[in-house]
Order: sequence, then C-alpha cells, then structure tokens
Amino acid sequence: MNYRGIKESTNKSPTSKLSSKLAEFTLGSRTPHNLSRSRVGKTPSKTTTTEQHRSKSVGRGLKTRSLTPSRNPNFSGVGNGGGDRYIPNRSASQFELGHYLLMNQNSQNESMLNGSTSAPCSPSKAEYQRKMRENLNGGVSNVNAASVGDLSDCRILAYQKGQAPQAPQGFQNQNHRVLYSVRAVPSSSCKKTLRHIPAAPERILDAPEILDDYYLNLLDWSSQNFVAVALLGSVYLWNAAAGTIQLLVELENTTDFVSSVSWAQDGNYLAVGFSTGATGLYDPSRENTLLRMMDGHTTRVGSLAWNSHLLTSGCRSGEIVHHDVRMPNHVIATLSGHTQEVCGLRWSGDGRHLASGGNDNLVQLWSAAMTGQGTDTVPLYTLSDHLAAVKALAWCPWQPSILASGGGCADRTIRFWNVNTGTCTMSTDAGSQVSALVWNSEYKELLSGHGYPSNQLTIWRYPSMTRVQELTGHTQRILNAAASPCGEFVMSAGADESLRLWHCFKVDETQKKQQRQATSTRKDVGRSIAQTIR
Repeated sequence: MNYRGIKESTNKSPTSKLSSKLAEFTLGSRTPHNLSRSRVGKTPSKTTTTEQHRSKSVGRGLKTRSLTPSRNPNFSGVGNGGGDRYIPNRSASQFELGHYLLMNQNSQNESMLNGSTSAPCSPSKAEYQRKMRENLNGGVSNVNAASVGDLSDCRILAYQKGQAPQAPQGFQNQNHRVLYSVRAVPSSSCKKTLRHIPAAPERILDAPEILDDYYLNLLDWSSQNFVAVALLGSVYLWNAAAGTIQLLVELENTTDFVSSVSWAQDGNYLAVGFSTGATGLYDPSRENTLLRMMDGHTTRVGSLAWNSHLLTSGCRSGEIVHHDVRMPNHVIATLSGHTQEVCGLRWSGDGRHLASGGNDNLVQLWSAAMTGQGTDTVPLYTLSDHLAAVKALAWCPWQPSILASGGGCADRTIRFWNVNTGTCTMSTDAGSQVSALVWNSEYKELLSGHGYPSNQLTIWRYPSMTRVQELTGHTQRILNAAASPCGEFVMSAGADESLRLWHCFKVDETQKKQQRQATSTRKDVGRSIAQTIR
C-alpha cells in the first residue's frame, strides 16, 4: 500500500520503518479502533503523537484523491486496478504475526528509551531463533532488531482489489439466494421506450354473448372509422367518432349465429359470414342494408378477406372460395388446400398474394392469378412450421413480401415468412396462444393478442422482436384485435365479453412535423445537388 502524495512526519521518533508501515496498513483498512486497542495495547505517548501526526498527513493526502466511483464500466478504481475501498481478506491475513511485530517493536522502543540493549547471542542460538521464527511466524525470519522493518516477505493485512474474496467451496447463502432470485419485473421483461404508452384502455365496451371460439373472426374496423362486432346472432356497428351504436344484422333463427365480419377496403360495404355457410353483403348507409346473399359453402364461414372487388371466404371444411361481388355468378374460383377449418385469411397490401391459415397447422400462400375459372388451385407454398392452428395473419405494410403468422396453444410462436422464397426468416416464442396480429407503420412495431395465462396485448419492436410493453386488462383470452384507420388505436375483443380500446401508438405531432421538415429539407438539398451536377 503505497500512498503517493502523503507527507511524511517531521517528528524524529526513534521508531523504525515497521511503525510507519503499520500506520499505513491501519489507516488504509476499515479496522475498528477498539480492535486495534485490544490487539496492540497502550503505546508510549511519543509514539502516539507520531501516529496522530501521520494520521493527519494521510487524511490530507486522501482528500486530494477522487474516491467517487466512476460510471465508466472500464474504470476499475484509483491506482493500479483497485477501487476506493480496501477490505482485508481475513483468510490471507496474518494477525498473529502483526501482533508479535507490534509488541516486539514496542519492547524495543522501551529498551531504547531506557538506554538498555540486549546482549548479543551466539551464532548457533541466533540460527535456532531464526528457524523457530520461520516455522512459527509463517516463513518470516527477518524480525531481529536490524531488519525488523523488512515486511516484503509477509502479509499482515492482505487486500484483494476489484472483487470480493471467494466463498468457501460448497457455501450457499439461502437468504441471499431468495433475495436476489426474485425478479422485480415479469419474466417477459419489456424494453424501455421513449414514448408514453397508457397501460389502461381508453374505453371499455360491453360485448354480451360474444362467442368464445378461437376459430372465428368477430371484429373489424373500417377505413371510415366504424367498428363491426358480431354478438351471437347479431352484428353491431360502433361509430368511433360519434360514439353511437347501430344494430346492422339480427338473425331470426336462434340456432344460427354470425361467424365472421370483414369491411371492404373503402369502408362502404361489410361482408358477414354465417354458420349456415352463406355470406351476406351489407351497406350500412342504406335503409335496406342487405345488398345480396352469396352461397358457396356448406359449413360455417369463419374467415373473410377483401381484395378490391374480390371477396374471399374460408369455411369449416377447409375450402376457400373467391367471390366477385360485381357478378351475378359470384363464385369464380375454389381453392382446396386445407384439410380442416380455415380460420385466417389475409390479402397482401399490393394484392398479389393471399395467405390462409387453418386448423391443420398449415399456412398456405396463394397467387392472385388463381382467381379465374379453370386456373390451377395449387398453392405457391405450403408452410408447415407451426405446431397448432394458425389464425393470426398480418402482412407487413412497409415490406409487402413479409408475412407474420401466430400459432395456437400448442405452438405459441410468431413466425415471419418471405413469400418470394417461402422461407421462415425469423421466429419468436410468444409464451401463449396467439389470436391476433396488428402492424404499426409509424413505429415499425407489431402488436399481438394472446390467451392464457395473461390474456394480454404485447407490443414488439420489429425486427429485433423485443417486448416494448404488455397491455393487460382482459380477464379471459383475447379473440380478435383490429387497428383504427389512423393507426393510433387498437380495439381488442375478449372472451370476457368486453371490447377494450387502447391508445398504444400515439403519434407526437410536433416530432412528426419536425421529421417532415427534415425530410423536405433533405429532398430540396438533393434536388439542388442534382441540378448542379447537370
């Protein structure tokens, strides 16, 4: 322990180097004063004055050194790799030796003050004493009056810098294990985000008699800001702007029920699938809302998807039918790729591909060219990586060739597919049944709806797939989820007979305006550079 910058005492005490070193060791350690007194005993007043003077000079030296821990993880402390705390390692310290040296030094000081000196001993006796000291004092033999201050071969106090001493082999502190094994956050820890995401829903609506059926699609949000929800044999519309509710469909036969709803891309027409296998087309703006009924299935229609004037429906038998709503003979193609119920249908944003998910654990990719009579009905790709039914399907808005799919209870994974090659580019374990997927273009994130045990909505950052936040509130599994036209809100439908409105993708208008200005500035600079080059 070499303290640089510490002034030495000017008191010409007859003490040797040992007292100086022991003073430094004592000041550097955190040994209580009572322990020092019990081991050392009372010392002469002159030596005590010298020690106090050294303590003051050492204290002045310590004040000039920075003892504040650094935030830099590469900085290991003051000096050569040490910290600003020095804790003795008791297993490597030699307290008996230190006590002997102190008492021996005190006796020598008293002898020098009294003017008495010990008689020299014979060489054989000196050698005998040396060997005894070497065996009794841990190998330290230089304890005679001539070289008693040489402590290079001994360690009175041993310090281990940078880390605490290792515990004995097999030692386990059960209290600490319990204390530090408890996680302060859930196992699905979420990454901190700079924006505020409300943990509570903006609004909660009652949805009595909503069917708790994983394979049905009972919720959709139109581009004109109307939410359609199917409640057993009825379909209700909720005007998100005005907050009004309208009854659109009500079946007379109590044994029949609505199995799916889907808005057209322009938001003017609503397709409704029924348990009878029929599909109805409705116009909410008209007094007589029903425009036409279309057949084509013999079992319930659990999924619907629009592509311009083309309406695609999937039924429980596994068949997929393309309807041209402009034509009297509306059925233009039938696709037979699934062996069990089709519970998910989505057209890509560019209208070139159709994705279908079924209870047979398959994801089928179809080409838009397979929509004419007599065309080949073989899918482009059959993706079989999921281990459970695939209902949740969503196309990436800014990457039209990327499809996200979510599996059921036995699978619990979210997978991403490249439809150009038919390969899985990435997958992540969601931890529970995936019932809905919604993309957000503003933040490049993906929202997923889940079932047991948490019944939560999870926001993922794409493509890293780190959890941003989890939104809880549903007491039973989430059945469906749909995004608002502006993209800021998400409506979730739960088996607990409630609809919850979440404001999870709020856009900062000020920041967005600054981004637009920066983008326009870059474009102007690019144009000026291009004109200069020309």
